[in-house]
Amino acid sequence: MNLITIFDIDGLMKTFYRYKIGIEYDGSSFHGWQRQDNLRTVQGAIEEAIEKITGQKVLVEGAGRTDTGVHASGQVGHFDLDKQYSPHRLQDGLNSYLREFGAAIFNVEEVVPPFHARFSALSRTYHYHIINRRAPLALERFRAWHVIAPLDFEAMQRAAQHLIGHHDFSAFRSSACQSNSALKTLTQFDIHRQDDRLTAVIKARSFLHNQVRIMIGTLKMVGEGKWNEDDLLRILSNKDRTRAGATAPPHGLYLVDVGYEEE
Repeated sequence: MNLITIFDIDGLMKTFYRYKIGIEYDGSSFHGWQRQDNLRTVQGAIEEAIEKITGQKVLVEGAGRTDTGVHASGQVGHFDLDKQYSPHRLQDGLNSYLREFGAAIFNVEEVVPPFHARFSALSRTYHYHIINRRAPLALERFRAWHVIAPLDFEAMQRAAQHLIGHHDFSAFRSSACQSNSALKTLTQFDIHRQDDRLTAVIKARSFLHNQVRIMIGTLKMVGEGKWNEDDLLRILSNKDRTRAGATAPPHGLYLVDVGYEEE
């Protein structure tokens, strides 16, 4: 039994159960992850669903705060309830509410603190999809970045390897980024091509705001032959956001996996 007992500031004993959830969502249906007044967000929708099922107002902590339009197939969250529920009952109940909004809970399990969806995460893996063709997108216009100009994905792959490792990514962070440090460590950055689809796989413990999308926008310039590997290295070393490429659109980005120690 995963019952947790704590004492509040008044010395009263409280008990609760912690639940970890796996979340999938269509980012075009939401104004990002984080709760906002009068806007549909993933966090807000899940919290409303939990309240409808349990009658409890809870805070759902997420592993990543995805922006408006960004999708997820492997987001992770957790929340606490003062009553024990069957994971299957919670999952079915949440999905009965969330399915109309373009979100789904694909896993529910009881866990114990100190597990925390955000702070316990050891890695986050994102995919970014580009469709490289002249014809417009019909089925995937909100699922991938449509780029008409031919892209040299091998040049993009070679350049991407320079971003792996521990660097100051000041050139690849949004002006709205609130992180205290621009130092991050990328452990994987691979770009694969199959027919007209390019898929970038990027992995790190954590990322700066818009870091992945700015890196992709910069590598697109390499793929188009407008910049080369030396240009990317200069951008990285100059630490100047204005020298990097445009921020790639959100709808090509997917949070696909969050790694934890027990895995």
